[in-house]
Amino acid sequence: MNRRAAIIHLAQLMGSSIVGPRLLQGAWSAEGTGSGGTGGSAGLALLDEVGDTILPATDVPGAKAVNIGSFISMMVRDCYEPDQQAAVEAGLRELSGRFRARYGHEFVGAPSSERTDFLNELDAEQRSYARGRNPGQPDHYFRVLKDLTILGYFSSEIGCTQAIRFTEVPGSYNGNVPYKQGDRVWFS
Repeated sequence: MNRRAAIIHLAQLMGSSIVGPRLLQGAWSAEGTGSGGTGGSAGLALLDEVGDTILPATDVPGAKAVNIGSFISMMVRDCYEPDQQAAVEAGLRELSGRFRARYGHEFVGAPSSERTDFLNELDAEQRSYARGRNPGQPDHYFRVLKDLTILGYFSSEIGCTQAIRFTEVPGSYNGNVPYKQGDRVWFS
């Protein structure tokens, strides 16, 4: 085999490792699973609203500004096992159904007070679930959504540049930086 053939084979191998999983993905495809699921514009809108309720806009943009729904969908699709994907998918359908049953309208577009109260109840539910969870059981879907919202937001450009202060490392050390109530946290 000559060098040119080896490079072509290596490129084909690397390309198939990147493209292959996306061709084989199931429920978390771009077409999605319909209403209440995670695919398509309705599912992404639901994920955006959940994320924006967890991290709402204040004097800095909230989670919706970083397209958190797309990030969550991509992370679950590409990084989670099928059983966890199914648990999150079922959980989102449950979230939509329970919210609609309680308030009489959809989560997307609902007043922020209703969304916040509802997600606070889900957060308490997931903490209780985590205490009694057996090894091997998937995490509660709200735990996954909350973790991915925080990860996606604070690893985005908006989160890194506007929500927190950043200092290059190595930088100078100042052990006596004045702090005022309400200052943003430092990140380095």
